[in-house]
Amino acid sequence: MTRIATFNVNGVNGRLPVLLKWLNETDYDVVCLQELKTSDEKFPIEAIQDAGFGAIWHGQKSYNGVAILARGREPVERRRGLPGDPDDTHSRYLEAEIEGLVVGCIYLPNGNPAPGPKFDYKLRWFERLTDYSKSLLGERAVLCGDYNVVPTEIDAVVPRRWLGDAVFFPESRNAYARMLSLGWVDAMRRIHPDKGIYTYWNFSYRGGYDRSSGLRMDHLLVSPSVAAGIRDAGVDVDTRGWEKPSDHAPAWIEVGR
Repeated sequence: MTRIATFNVNGVNGRLPVLLKWLNETDYDVVCLQELKTSDEKFPIEAIQDAGFGAIWHGQKSYNGVAILARGREPVERRRGLPGDPDDTHSRYLEAEIEGLVVGCIYLPNGNPAPGPKFDYKLRWFERLTDYSKSLLGERAVLCGDYNVVPTEIDAVVPRRWLGDAVFFPESRNAYARMLSLGWVDAMRRIHPDKGIYTYWNFSYRGGYDRSSGLRMDHLLVSPSVAAGIRDAGVDVDTRGWEKPSDHAPAWIEVGR
């Protein structure tokens, strides 16, 4: 079995104690991280290696940033950045091969405030991802990360709260649906087709977090050959209640080799 997780850490250095605790308490083989918020030279590679992982990363000072970790081995980098826009300098896509599995780590633009230029950029980026993803469908591949999209109403505790947010706009949801129509499989929904599952919650001014704000927008999309071997999927919700946590919790899947 291969266990794959995705986690928007919301600052890899500021949340390093949370990340290391989680890595040490779990047994994932592959981990994708988003929103590193650090330059390449300040990525905490020594601490991650001490936790038993090899890593590649694509950083950006203060914003964005993605990384792929592999337990006990070094990921082999295949691509950084999406094709289609040479002027796009955001660190939002990284791809590696790990023992025959192609892993794409995604931090899709949020798009707020919407409508507006940031939302237009989100949709253009999503279109580039969709076009590029066609080349991976024939491989054993997983495209995971923070998609900043809430695909359906079941993916929000209170859907009406998000009607004015880019993550819930029809255009965002339609773009996600187009990827599924190509043949990509939402692994979480393959295991839990009708269950309310959430990976993000607002911070609360009173401490803790606002459970009524739950959203599912961290996704693991797998190619058909991987989808045939999905065994389990879930979210490590407990991490959201740890001290100084990210506003996201890790989502994970287990697949046959």
